[in-house]
Amino acid sequence: MKVLWIAGNTFRENIRDKVLYNLVTVAFLLVGGALLLGELSIGYEMKIIIDIGMASVSLTGVLIAVFIGISLVQKEIEKRTIYNIVSKPVSRHQFLLGKFLGLLFTLAVNVSLMVMAIFAALIYLNGRWDWSFLNILPATLLIFMELVLVTALSLFFSSFSTPVLSAVFTLSLWVAGHFNNDFLSFAKLSKSPVAEFTCRLLYYLLPNFSNFDSNAAPTAIQQAGYLQTPEPVVLLAAFAYGSLYTVLLLAAAAGIFERRDFK
Repeated sequence: MKVLWIAGNTFRENIRDKVLYNLVTVAFLLVGGALLLGELSIGYEMKIIIDIGMASVSLTGVLIAVFIGISLVQKEIEKRTIYNIVSKPVSRHQFLLGKFLGLLFTLAVNVSLMVMAIFAALIYLNGRWDWSFLNILPATLLIFMELVLVTALSLFFSSFSTPVLSAVFTLSLWVAGHFNNDFLSFAKLSKSPVAEFTCRLLYYLLPNFSNFDSNAAPTAIQQAGYLQTPEPVVLLAAFAYGSLYTVLLLAAAAGIFERRDFK
């Protein structure tokens, strides 16, 4: 109950955040722009709307996860409300978990609104509802799982670093994680044992965000553009990987936060 209370309070605070509204507004403008481009592109109308719409969901979600996520802990420290929280019968790991879940609720609402906007654009373009539109949902779930991992990363770095560095670290790993498979390719091509070892180490240590697009072409988002769905094994593997990595990050963040001195 304590974790849920903190999560609910965090969700209410996030809803009042101006950054959230700015990002959501930009996302809806992108969907509107996609609708305009779709009408100008004969034969590819729906694909353009879905591609730009899903990219908007992903990008705005990542920005929300990073820029709101890094402030979850820092805001409490700056307002000195952290002293009241830790003095109450609430453990620090419960505090972190509550903050994490609160931001996930915020992201879930944002993603849901964005998907409904994409549906509305598709209905407008098609003239009626088509059940095949629901085939974009698996790709949406993969994007949300990616956002869960990004949120865990931002919370992990914010547990011991400054907001600026936390944002830099999280965004850097998010970008590098989309090219994670290239490290393995470099390792196979490298003739240097040191370079090969380093590339393989980075491949296994860094979060592999390409898992949330599917390891095989076409990617899940590209499949969604053609109203196709990825294989169930792709979804299960991505969720298993993302869940495991998220749990490890949260456990590490809790361990660091427990030892942090706020005096």
